[in-house]
Amino acid sequence: MLSVEAVSKTFGGVQALRSASLSCAAGEILGLIGPNGAGKSTLVNAIAGVLKPDAGSVKLAGNEITGHGPEHCARAGVGRTFQTIRLFRDLTVRQNVEVAHITCRSVRPDVAARIGVDRLLAQYQLDGFADVPAGTLSYGSQRRLEIARALALGPLLLLLDEPAAGLNEDESETLAVAIEGIRRDVGCATIVIDHDLRFINRLCDRLCVMDQGQVIASGQTEEVWRDPRVIEVYVGQSETS
Repeated sequence: MLSVEAVSKTFGGVQALRSASLSCAAGEILGLIGPNGAGKSTLVNAIAGVLKPDAGSVKLAGNEITGHGPEHCARAGVGRTFQTIRLFRDLTVRQNVEVAHITCRSVRPDVAARIGVDRLLAQYQLDGFADVPAGTLSYGSQRRLEIARALALGPLLLLLDEPAAGLNEDESETLAVAIEGIRRDVGCATIVIDHDLRFINRLCDRLCVMDQGQVIASGQTEEVWRDPRVIEVYVGQSETS
């Protein structure tokens, strides 16, 4: 479904991405992890069209989307959430979801008919707040609304950037169950970035580990955690902190 090949990006003299490559299949949940500054969010922004790579290729369902801009990528099937919540705060909860659903109806009407705004609101426990301004929701509810809005696009690829940030243990578990439901109900490829490794290990089929702009390991969860390069990044970091 998603194929990222040798993507590089430089900001001034800083090489943020160094020939980074990864893939994610339909129905798969891939965890993208690494220390702060590893290049995770930069790579996600390159996939979503926010940043144009200096080199490399991003393909979704066989279609080239490299550097085509966020609007084109959204219409091509890329849905996402953000590290910092970015809702239309003055619009109602329902209106936030409807904005994305309009795009889905125009490019994937069969998917839009199957998803439905009311169904998404109910699925993410937001139906009781449908007519409330989004900015008045609790933090956890705003996180769920971001995911519901992203799913209203009917995505082929869902990018979740630190979805569990700021959530307590119970909220994180509820979120993990909801993300697992995406596999069942939508079947899209899903990439999750998060620093909560318990959340990542519980949720993801495979892991992709980045450090200094490079992918240093990729594979099944247990296999990745045995990789000496991953051990050095995480254990070495904890011993010196």
